[in-house]
Amino acid sequence: MTLRNRVAIVTGGGRGIGAVFAAGLAREGASVLVVDLDEAGAKDVAARIREAGGVAQPFRADVSDPESTKAMAKAAVDAFGGIDILLNNAAMYANLKRRAFNELSPEEFDRVLAVNVKGPWLTTLAVFPAMRERGKGKIINVSSSSIFIATNRLAHYVSSKMGVIGLTRALARELGDYNICVNVIIPGMTDSTSNSAITPPERHAEEARARSIKRVQVPDDLVGTAVFLASDRSDFVTGQSLVVDGGRYFD
Repeated sequence: MTLRNRVAIVTGGGRGIGAVFAAGLAREGASVLVVDLDEAGAKDVAARIREAGGVAQPFRADVSDPESTKAMAKAAVDAFGGIDILLNNAAMYANLKRRAFNELSPEEFDRVLAVNVKGPWLTTLAVFPAMRERGKGKIINVSSSSIFIATNRLAHYVSSKMGVIGLTRALARELGDYNICVNVIIPGMTDSTSNSAITPPERHAEEARARSIKRVQVPDDLVGTAVFLASDRSDFVTGQSLVVDGGRYFD
């Protein structure tokens, strides 16, 4: 297995794409800390991983809170002995309402950036000491293909997901001296349980027709890229944005 004896943290792992990421890393041999603000969801995902023969523990954390992310990193070290992989999937999206930019409140805008951009920065701060001690590490952030055309009436979300790319590049520069790779996956519109709350099925069908590979994207389409970026096979890949959308957009 590609990730045997590795320890991974997956934020936003309690449902949707995050749950699939957590299960995918576990199938490749990683011990996974399933992190989510929804503790019940994290427990359910971790239990299903264990039932399938994998190793996983749940942990409740708010990625926008520094003390919570420090506790998250400590939990991973205490449970599994270290940290090799951080997959920053947690984000505000499914609980947002599509509105014009001038209908958004400053408080909502701030909250989205606090979770979607400050969150990955705080989790990186939290895991950095453990990765430095290991002598290497892999940090995988998650952006969104909405950055390319930005027609989804979610100005705060699109801004945050462009910010994730800038953060990824800055961290890649600074963490390279510690042999820590930082990359970002840019998924296309994905038919996940979380996305179904905000995107109707006909929109997925429209997107599928516009792709080079003409089908609806599902969470499993992202797992192979995540495993590659988490493995030794990507040790010389950092600061990169990998678009995984069936050929809808070419970056």
